[in-house]
Amino acid sequence: MGILVLVFIFISLTQHGDAHGPDSCNHGGGLCRVGTCISGEYLAEYCFEPIILCCKNLSPTTTES
Repeated sequence: MGILVLVFIFISLTQHGDAHGPDSCNHGGGLCRVGTCISGEYLAEYCFEPIILCCKNLSPTTTES
């Protein structure tokens, strides 16, 4: 029974229209987080809606030469 529940959750997460996946988040400069974004980050999109968020920094990081 437990395996059926896991399969159902996996299918529902992958079939959701707003779920972009971790690759999309990472290529956009974000990190996938469970629950909420940390201080200094904002919710950019969802890796797997509604549980796993794609969080990005509020200010872009700059590197000095």
